[in-house]
Amino acid sequence: MAVDYLHYLRADKLPHMWCPGCGIGIVVKSMIGAIDALGWDKNETAVVSGIGCTSRAPGYMDMNTLHTTHGRALTFATGVKMAAPDKHVIVIAGDGDSSAIGGNHFIHACRRNIDITMIIVNNNIYGMTGGQFSPTTPYGAKAATTPHGNIDPAFDLGQLAIGAGATYVARGSVDNGRMLQKYLKDGMAHHGFSVIEALSNCHTQFGRRNKMSDPVVMVEWIANKVVTKAKAEKMPPEELEGKIITGELHRNDERPEYTDEYSQLIQRVQKKAGVHQ
Repeated sequence: MAVDYLHYLRADKLPHMWCPGCGIGIVVKSMIGAIDALGWDKNETAVVSGIGCTSRAPGYMDMNTLHTTHGRALTFATGVKMAAPDKHVIVIAGDGDSSAIGGNHFIHACRRNIDITMIIVNNNIYGMTGGQFSPTTPYGAKAATTPHGNIDPAFDLGQLAIGAGATYVARGSVDNGRMLQKYLKDGMAHHGFSVIEALSNCHTQFGRRNKMSDPVVMVEWIANKVVTKAKAEKMPPEELEGKIITGELHRNDERPEYTDEYSQLIQRVQKKAGVHQ
């Protein structure tokens, strides 16, 4: 059955503010497709964001939405989940919003394993605020603040999430929206902290500084860089040089979820104190 995308959107807020050809639209479409496939009630779902191009997404979504401060989306989302643990909570953020100013909140949300799905749209740059380099800008790439080429090593957000304790980690890309939707659906269904990185294009800020101002050219650049996990396992190290692995990178269904642990803690304390609900 075809997805009724307008059912999940605030049509009165359209058209959107994203540049023509921006990959964020593909990510939002995949996210709506995943929500629809899971049968989630939009009135039982919250979408939270911080600041940036990606973070404008909740404004177009006809759900419970929060557009919060820079790097603090997970803080607000944690409050929502703790207050209403039976609701579905999604955070959508850019690479700068999530791993720079929001980096500390990111690693601690992973550590706690709270049942929130975090979607990171990684376009390798700060798109909305002028094209500054971000923690995921590739080595040697140009940005507004690295006009002669970036010398900082880039974060591998998937490995960072795994190391910090996230129990579901996957990576997709906008050149394959169908597979991205699958990872989003699996991550949303997972009971624990899920991180889905979506490799995306920002041809306006990143692309035009790196000879890829056409969105098609930049999406093709992404498509040529990615390799599936299954294929990567059969490739020698020299062929994997410069490639980015996509797929389900990590899954742990055994670790306890944070709001469950908190509820059990309250019950233990109340029992010890002789409090009856």
